[in-house]
Amino acid sequence: MIELRNLWKIYRRDGVEKAVARDISFTFPAGECVGLLGGNGAGKSTMLQMIAGSVSPDRGEIIQHGTVSWPVGYAGSFHGDLTGAQNVRFVARAYGLDSDEMCDFTKSFSELGAHFHLPVRTYSSGMKSRLAFAMSMAADFDTYLIDEVTAVGDGSFIAKSEAILRERLKTRGAIFVSHSAQQMERLCQSGVVLQNGRFFYYARIQRAVEHYNHLMQGALPPWMR
Repeated sequence: MIELRNLWKIYRRDGVEKAVARDISFTFPAGECVGLLGGNGAGKSTMLQMIAGSVSPDRGEIIQHGTVSWPVGYAGSFHGDLTGAQNVRFVARAYGLDSDEMCDFTKSFSELGAHFHLPVRTYSSGMKSRLAFAMSMAADFDTYLIDEVTAVGDGSFIAKSEAILRERLKTRGAIFVSHSAQQMERLCQSGVVLQNGRFFYYARIQRAVEHYNHLMQGALPPWMR
């Protein structure tokens, strides 16, 4: 379970203000996959990074109950001069995990073959994403933070990625960002729409998707008019 208490995050540049969070207080339901929806630039990825602890809020606090993942599939923290295997071992040691088990799982799931033992700077963006997703799935967390990660690779890899997510989410919670309404409805139970720094929570993901669709059309949903 994750609690947001009076959370503020506002960016200001050249007199323009962009709000990610305006005094948000919210508790994500434990053991549930919650979809996080919003237009481009609404701050969904920034919100996940704040929850993960890699970005600090301006004010307020985030309280984690249980273990929370780094943003699943995030490849930005890899050291380019280290091999895929060395990067995985580094993360395993940092989180107190078995490095051999984590390497074996990541190499097998990512399907990188011999590239797993080459420097990450030689990887394509798709290869980095596959490595990052596989490494994330090699670790067990109470809550996963997921940001558009299953659309990587060919059709078989995408299907395999969603299948393992489905299996994990049977017993774990998640905050899930995706631009695919169909994927949201397959994987999530409830949803939050992030709009102008505010949270709009719906216990049924279909209602959150409806709000999001109206937002993309430049209109308010009927119940907010």
